[in-house]
Amino acid sequence: MYMRLIDRQYTRTPFYGSRRLSVWLGNQGFDVNRKRIQRLMRLMGLEAIYPRPNTSRPAKAHRIYPYLLRNVEIVRPNQVWSTDITYVPMNGGFMFLVAVIDWYSRYVLSWRISNTLDAEFCLEALDAALKRGCPEIFNTDQGSQFTCSDFTGRLATAGIKISMDGRGRALDNIFIERLWRSVKYEDIYLKNYGTGGALHTGMSRYFRFYNTERPHQALKYSTPLSVYSAAAGGDEFI
Repeated sequence: MYMRLIDRQYTRTPFYGSRRLSVWLGNQGFDVNRKRIQRLMRLMGLEAIYPRPNTSRPAKAHRIYPYLLRNVEIVRPNQVWSTDITYVPMNGGFMFLVAVIDWYSRYVLSWRISNTLDAEFCLEALDAALKRGCPEIFNTDQGSQFTCSDFTGRLATAGIKISMDGRGRALDNIFIERLWRSVKYEDIYLKNYGTGGALHTGMSRYFRFYNTERPHQALKYSTPLSVYSAAAGGDEFI
């Protein structure tokens, strides 16, 4: 129960660390000490110090690339893609969700779910996205899933420039952070999925809706698919 409450509030206010979450839970009538909240946040992959989820932890042996997108104007599809992982609360447990998104169109190019934070499901999502196109720049956080040689090697082989968020800078990957807020409040929190199979079916349905039906204010109320396809020749999301 506490993990679900923490995830919901953290998604709403990602700048809350364990102290503020402790106060917030107390105001909701739950007597939970801060140490327990810290333990639950570590289990969920949420970081108490920095204002972003820490679902991806850095590996000291991996190369960290500079952030390439500061003051860069995003003007076309396939200019910049990015990826991230988020915690998914479920009825009786939790899983993790990764997605690859095109910054200009907000088009979700691929996604995968996993019950662990290993790199494999991130690589599967990357490979699926690269079958649809090739960006000029690919942005990630500094997590070990994205700094490992398998992941960066795929990007380098394709001639893609690699960009990585500054440590603890939630706004460096703001478009996918907004995606997580949408998918959680518009689907996950409402559906309360009980199994991995049900979650997979639900995410397939939601991302199809997100790409092909949901109008986006930032896109002048067009859909991500229509904006991406108009300039990049994309096809229907699968």
